[in-house]
Formats: sequence, structure tokens, C-alpha cells
Amino acid sequence: MRAVTWHGKRDVRVENVADPVIEQPTDAIVRMTTTGLCGSDLHLYEVLGPYLTEGDILGHEPMGVVEAVGSDVGDLAVGDRVVVPFQIACGDCFMCDRQLYTQCETTQVRAQGCGAALFGYTKLYGSVPGAQAELLRVPHADFGPIKVPEGPADDRFVYLSDVLPTAWQAVAYAEVPDGGTVAVLGLGPIGDMACRIAAHQGAGRVIGIDRVHERLTRASARGTEVIDMDGADVGDAVRDMTDGRGVDAVIDAVGMEAHGSSIAKLAHQVVSLLPDAVAEPMMDRIGVDRLGALLTAIDIVRRGGTISLSGVYGGQADPLPMMTMFDKQIRLHMGQANVRRWVDDILPLLTDEDPLGVDDFATHRMALHEAPAAYESFQHKKDGMVKVLFRP
Repeated sequence: MRAVTWHGKRDVRVENVADPVIEQPTDAIVRMTTTGLCGSDLHLYEVLGPYLTEGDILGHEPMGVVEAVGSDVGDLAVGDRVVVPFQIACGDCFMCDRQLYTQCETTQVRAQGCGAALFGYTKLYGSVPGAQAELLRVPHADFGPIKVPEGPADDRFVYLSDVLPTAWQAVAYAEVPDGGTVAVLGLGPIGDMACRIAAHQGAGRVIGIDRVHERLTRASARGTEVIDMDGADVGDAVRDMTDGRGVDAVIDAVGMEAHGSSIAKLAHQVVSLLPDAVAEPMMDRIGVDRLGALLTAIDIVRRGGTISLSGVYGGQADPLPMMTMFDKQIRLHMGQANVRRWVDDILPLLTDEDPLGVDDFATHRMALHEAPAAYESFQHKKDGMVKVLFRP
């Protein structure tokens, strides 16, 4: 089969690799009909190379048709149209019983001290072959795959794999009071969708913050108030909009590669040049993130407010302004999205009425062989690219 494989910093290729096969009774093989390019994939493209092995298959936003099943997959059958959550969970362990599927005790990558295994996302999360491919082996297919109806285009449902539940959880964790104000940092796919969900759920004001003109325009067209980070002091602008108080909640949808930290950026660049045997332990023990977005969130949230982190962070030695956070009595809620927890809330919205605008959410639809160009354009925010869907 053809798959997108990692070969080094800013070096992804589409190559022929072996087809996956059924390995366990609870496995399924799904032929991909659509798979997404995620902002988190850019962390692999740029920063997290020490945790990758040349030839790793990338991608964690799968949708397709079941082509083969093991002997113990419940009612999942060949021919079913499914979306597959980006994390792999068993559905019946201590953590899964509490709907903390990203902490599944069956698939936890204990050797790395990490939570549930993820598709296409480094040795930290199990080195599981990813979904930017023609075929995907799905472990624990007795629980994970989400059956969706025939008829509507894949665009209607594919975001159940990551974008929709991640944005939904980001809003839930933000605990925006009825009629309250929420600021969303970063208007990439997750931030854009979080704005839509917050407005749909009744936030009084939604403020989107970014520096990319096309993303600001796109969010503004759906009623989000926007702030261009390149044209304003964000803290002052937010306080001017909120009687000097700050917003009730902030969603950080940017994460570790935020602009605004030249020292951390330099550290990332230096580590990326080191041999993996040296770089990996350095990142494990003293890794730092570029904290521009999180520091902005701390600045603009009101006293007693909530910060929700959905952007991925990977540092182990991040300096935080704890005195300010303590003094402002900030609540912080974070984590990878527990996909299946939110599916029953989201599915009723995936209708012809399309209140969240999923049918035209993608800005680019590309063939799988165009993946290297897509990664490069997405990294540099060129051509108005916000969301890419590949058609394997």
C-alpha cells in the first residue's frame, strides 16, 4: 500500500509499504477513504523527531470502510462505514469506565510513562502505524470505530476522529459560564471549530486570536470577534473589550510551537540537530516548550477564570509564572480529547442543517501523493490552508 512516512525534520515521503494484517482477534483492517492532516502532525514534522523512527507512518484522523475483521470485534462487520478515534482504547478498563479514554490502562505506553497509544504519533505513544495510508490496522476494533451512515460525503463525519471531539472537550473544559466570554488562541482547525462550538453552546462572546489574515477572516465570517496579534497588544485589546477584567475562559489551541519565545525556539532548533541518542534524553528531562500562547492565556483570563489547553505541549522543564497563576486563582484543565466520551453529543449535529459548518470546513482536499507539499504549505500557513483532507 501507499503511505506517508517520516524520514527526518521536514522530510515526509509517500512510499510503498507492507499492507497491515489482522494480528489479534479484536483487530480490524479499514480501507481509508479520507484521512486528515492535523496541526499535531506538524510537531512531528518540526520538533519531535527524536521520538520517531525513519519510515514511521504518520496520521491519526481515519475514516473508511471495514475490509477485514478479527474473530472478536462485536457487531463490527466488513463493509461498515466507520470513523476511528485517534487514540486506541479498550473500552472496559478502570480509566475507560470513567470515560478517560486517552488514559486507557490496556494500551498505556508504560515504558514511556505515557497514556493510551495513538495512531501515527511517535514511540511515546506506541509507534502505532498511522492513518495517512491506504489501509489501517485498528486494534481494539470491538470498541473504537464509530459507525456512521451511508449517504453524506466523508466531510460530514471524518472530524469525529479528532477535530470535533478535541474542540468539544476544549470548550467543555473551559467551563464558559452562560452568556460568558471566551477567547480562543489560534484559529487553526481546533481553534476555529472551538469558536463554532462555543457559540453554538451559548457563549455570550467568542474572541478569536491569531496572526494569519485568512484564518481571522474565516472565523469572523461566522460571527467570531477577532484580534490580529500582529496589529495589537493582545492583553490590552482583550481588557479593552471586557471592561478591564479579562475573559471568563481561554482556550489555548496553539501549544508547544507558539510564536514569541526565541530562547525556546533556539532550543528546539539545537535539539533537532543532535543525534537521537542524545536528543531524546535531553527532551525527556529538560525539554521546554515555546510558551507564548500559554503566557498570553494567563495574561488575558480574568481572576478566577479557566484556561483550557487543547494545544499539545511536550516540555518537561517549562517555566510558568506560578505566582501570577496562584494570585489570579486560575483553574487549568488540559489533556488529549477522550473521543468516545463526546460522540453522542456531537453526532446529532452532523445533519443537513450543519450548524457547525463541517461540510465545507476543509480548505484543501488533496491526493495522498501530494502529502509532502501539503505538510510544507501547512507548516508555513500558505495558500489559506487551514484544514487538509487526503483521499487515499
